[in-house]
Amino acid sequence: MTSADSPVAVITGASSGIGKQVALALAEKGWRVIGTGRNPDRIAQAQDEIRVVSQTGEVEMIRADLSLLAEAMELADRIKALTARVDLLANNAGGMAREMIMTAEGLEANFAGNHLGPFVLTNALLPLLRTAAKESEPGRVRIINTASDASEMIPSINLDDMQNLQNFSPGLAYCTGKLANVLFARALASRLGDDGIAVHAVHPGAVDSNFFSYAPDDTQERARELDKVSEQEGADTLIWLATEEEGGLTSGGYWFRREARAPNPFVEDAAAVDRFWRESEKLVNKVLGA
Repeated sequence: MTSADSPVAVITGASSGIGKQVALALAEKGWRVIGTGRNPDRIAQAQDEIRVVSQTGEVEMIRADLSLLAEAMELADRIKALTARVDLLANNAGGMAREMIMTAEGLEANFAGNHLGPFVLTNALLPLLRTAAKESEPGRVRIINTASDASEMIPSINLDDMQNLQNFSPGLAYCTGKLANVLFARALASRLGDDGIAVHAVHPGAVDSNFFSYAPDDTQERARELDKVSEQEGADTLIWLATEEEGGLTSGGYWFRREARAPNPFVEDAAAVDRFWRESEKLVNKVLGA
């Protein structure tokens, strides 16, 4: 396989944690990797590590904060300048807030970073994903969202206040963002079926990474009691869905340890999924314009 023939993976949150493990694995398998991160030092270190194992030598790391929708759009433009196709989009970046923070764009930062930024990036990259899909077998091109079993810990999302501005807590904000990842995968699956693009959400398990270091103190305390998996183990199902045949046979699923997992029952409500999409569009359009 020449570099010109290599499939292209865009992986957000690729400067550390499971995102970096996904990037390392795909680079070693001959993929061209375009990764993102927020910390310049971690970005530079990750880029060096990924290039060492890369079979193509094509590894680009881009700094971007997906809680800012303008930066999500700028990221999409930079990716379009690098490649005409995307074979895999791994919406992996995310986090947990310690407190409510409003961005300069007027959005709650945690929900923006976990859902609205990836929503903007994904929609902006659909032309590149569709280009790859036209040249590939159905199901070969994939979008995978890193979710969490936190998506199962609330009954639903308040579609009248998805940012929880009237009822904010760090735990609720995180659970809402992770449920949004699963809802987004289900909504995309129904919209992209005719394009032959498979979409999934993944629960990686509690991962022994620096993720919990940003969480509130009480959450960090509870996290110490969890049985954690390594970053490599946390990345395994995402890599499997991205590269193996099984990932292209279905779409709209929610996965854990290479097995389909029942999502929050709210995800099975088609009307709720459709309204979730429309409410996401409304929030994005208030910032970026219709």
